[in-house]
Amino acid sequence: MPNMPSVVICYNKSMNNAANPYYKRYVPDMTIRPLSAEHAAQLCGWSYEPPYQLYNWPCWEDMIKDGFEFGDPVLREQQYAAVVDQADELVGFAQFFPLAGTTRLGMGLRPDLCGQGLGSRLARLLAEEALRRQPDDEVDLEVLSWNVRAVRAYLRAGFRLTDTYTRLVHGTEAECHCLVYSPAASER
Repeated sequence: MPNMPSVVICYNKSMNNAANPYYKRYVPDMTIRPLSAEHAAQLCGWSYEPPYQLYNWPCWEDMIKDGFEFGDPVLREQQYAAVVDQADELVGFAQFFPLAGTTRLGMGLRPDLCGQGLGSRLARLLAEEALRRQPDDEVDLEVLSWNVRAVRAYLRAGFRLTDTYTRLVHGTEAECHCLVYSPAASER
């Protein structure tokens, strides 16, 4: 009998679909739209698991009351965008923060889609959108250095690490990386 690769199938009841090699994972089309108040309220309902919970937003009512970030309708219109899938469901968001000669990206992927290899697609899409909006700007982002999953996604998307520094994050000093978009570095 010829040497045939053996296949072992594990019937583990705790195995989720993402871990099952025979499961066809959901790969959404990603389209950028204005961030509506409805989208913003959805973002406030997203809940990231530890250690990523620091990316959770306050409740929508508090964000409106305080005019915090996308709770301020003017800031939401000027800097924020929704990323939707083919069914027009919210899968991510972006902030295009203007600095002198630079657009700094902020972004997030819906919690149930994290860890599935979609982060690099999202980061590349948003970096290209930032260049479309401000073609003469450099595009960069900051990421906490411990967030290796995000750092890998950004590097695959065509960002390169340019600096590491400490800054205040939620009142505590934390080490951050600054990455700059360089489309030639992308692993398309």
